[in-house]
Amino acid sequence: MSIPVFGDWLQSPQGRYVMAWERASIDAAVADLFGYNAIQIGLPEIRLLAQNRIPLRQVAGESGLVDVLCDLRQLPFAAHSIDLVVMAHVLEFHDDPHQILREVERILIPEGEAIITGFNPFSAWGLRRKLPNCPAGFPWNGDYLSPGRLRDWLQLLGFEVERGSFGCYAPPCSRERWLRRWQFIEAAGNRWWSFAGGVYLLRAIKRVHGMRLILPSWKRQRSAPKALSALSKKKANRHE
Repeated sequence: MSIPVFGDWLQSPQGRYVMAWERASIDAAVADLFGYNAIQIGLPEIRLLAQNRIPLRQVAGESGLVDVLCDLRQLPFAAHSIDLVVMAHVLEFHDDPHQILREVERILIPEGEAIITGFNPFSAWGLRRKLPNCPAGFPWNGDYLSPGRLRDWLQLLGFEVERGSFGCYAPPCSRERWLRRWQFIEAAGNRWWSFAGGVYLLRAIKRVHGMRLILPSWKRQRSAPKALSALSKKKANRHE
C-alpha cells in the first residue's frame, strides 16, 4: 500500500527520524536471510530489501511505483512460495489487517519469515494522538496496533514471534533541532523502558507442525496351535 501523504511525511524531520531507525533495523534483520523470493508490501518509496541477498525481490502494493499492483487482501502469489515478507506501517493504515496477515501466512513457505514495523500506541507518539491539538492527518490517523496485540494475531496464525525491538524514544517533535536535542534519550530508553519506543519491529517465523505418521504393524500375530480333534488323536494312536 502506498499512502499518498506518506511520501511527503518521509521528507519531514519526523519521517527521516523514524525511517532512519527502521531502515537500520530492517537491514540488520534481513541481511542473513536466504531463499528464492522476497516481497516488500507497501512503502514503495523506500526499498527495504536492499540489504537482502534473495535473488528475486519485489515490491507489492495497491498504488505507487510497485512491481506488483494488487489488492493486499488477495495477494497474487501461490501458496507456500515466498521466503520473506517485509511490511512497514501497512496493517495500521488498512481497513482489513487480519486478512492481510492471513494472506501473508498463506504465501509464506514453512519456516518463512515476516518482518513487520508499526507505531507503538504505548509511547509518546501514541500519546500525541490523544492530545487536543493533535493534527488530523498522517501519521496520527492510523489505527495503531500494540506489539502484544499483533503478537497474539500472529500466534493464532501459527507464527512463532521473536522478542520485538523498539526505537525512536524522542517525543514527536516537528523540528529537527529538537529531535537532535532528544538523542541522548535513545540509549537510556532502549535500556530502561524499551517498550515505550515510538516504533517497533516484530520478526515472526511461520511454523508448520509435523504430522505424526501411523505406520502399519509389520509384526504378524502368530496364531495359536490348533488342538487335535478326537479323530486325529485316534489316527495318531494307530500309528504308534
